[in-house]
Amino acid sequence: MSTQASITAVRGKLVYFIDDPFLTDVESSFRYIPDGLLITKNGVISAVGPYDQVKNELPEGITPVHYKNHLISPGFIDTHIHYVQTEIIGAFGRQLLDWLNEYTFVAEQQFKDKTYADAMAKIFCEELLRNGTTSALVFCAVYPESVDALFEEANRKNMRLVAGKVLMDRNAPEKLLDTAQTGYDDSKALIKKWHKNGRSLYAITPRFAPTSTPEQLEMAGALWSEHKDVYVQTHISENLAEIEWVKDLFPKHKGYYDVYEKFGLTGRRSVLAHGVHLTEEEMCRCHETGTAIAHCPTSNFFLGSGLFKINQAKDPKRPVHVGMGTDIGAGTSFSMLQTLNESYKMAQLNNYPLDSLKAFFLATLGGAQALDLDDKIGTFKVGHEADFVILDPESTPLLKTRNERVKSIEEQLFVLMTLGDDRAVKATYVAGQLAHSRD
Repeated sequence: MSTQASITAVRGKLVYFIDDPFLTDVESSFRYIPDGLLITKNGVISAVGPYDQVKNELPEGITPVHYKNHLISPGFIDTHIHYVQTEIIGAFGRQLLDWLNEYTFVAEQQFKDKTYADAMAKIFCEELLRNGTTSALVFCAVYPESVDALFEEANRKNMRLVAGKVLMDRNAPEKLLDTAQTGYDDSKALIKKWHKNGRSLYAITPRFAPTSTPEQLEMAGALWSEHKDVYVQTHISENLAEIEWVKDLFPKHKGYYDVYEKFGLTGRRSVLAHGVHLTEEEMCRCHETGTAIAHCPTSNFFLGSGLFKINQAKDPKRPVHVGMGTDIGAGTSFSMLQTLNESYKMAQLNNYPLDSLKAFFLATLGGAQALDLDDKIGTFKVGHEADFVILDPESTPLLKTRNERVKSIEEQLFVLMTLGDDRAVKATYVAGQLAHSRD
């Protein structure tokens, strides 16, 4: 590591994507450099490639940190997570709507207290970094204080987070309700305060259609039309009972996706979480509008919501942008490796063998594409932001034993995502600076 804070150099096995392996072949989409060098300056990548070719670009006096036998990957990108549910992870569930009422709505009321929100934001960001996640799309609580707490902590750590205040004006405890007008006003003020403040970006955040009146959804759409470079995030088609509820609440709409589309909440930089039960017509609309889906397998298994069909979503005839989401706290792990493990199992149950390259793509460049941030994060390219993770393929005795038998980088990645967890994260770098070290 350099003594100059603005320059960092790391050496090891570089693994990254330059294109979508669902739509191309391995040679076109994936890059593996067995002895690579990554040089960063002032938070962005200044050089990347084979060590022998790039070492001459090392500034005088800079010696790279050599992570021998380790993998260096772009930082993981979590496209759906609730920081305000960190403390209820692992709460005994039944199904989505019961779980919301029994745990979520109770826990989120604590975030009116800024001191409490500050403490949880610190734990949350540190947990992301401990698991190699450098960027995330985050739900806060209904209270603006919860948003301030998260962005303040993210800015201290120089993380690229996208987040927003939940909008919710019905079908929830009174203490958690805003109104169509206050939700609009609070969100507008938060956009002005936080969007593009440091590396922070704002997301307009209706929780999901059942907890917002048509008036609130209309005002959320109006807010987005006034600030087109911010994001929209919400939930869709996670649970069958939820879908029936939406039909009852919005009888004039032809389906769940149509509710959001009619209120102007779909399109590029709109990310819909889950999408387990989206119809083919709705998938086509996601493709046509650029609307992305956050795939959250540990949560879908935990709440028994159903099996998201990744092969259907990524159909080359009309591919949809898909990123991975841990969906803490219905999701059961901050670890993207464990989330990929569960995504593989879910795909198997849909008779689709999800290979390691497609899985790691979803957690890195795929997530960046889902967030329309692939010009900044998700791959190793000169000029891109220098967020990356060092992965240790021998981090546990079992992984060490298993790693001795791997015959390819594809197999090594598959073993890592099947058996790995936070212990496999040797180090996490944010904007070129060491932000977490396991040791």
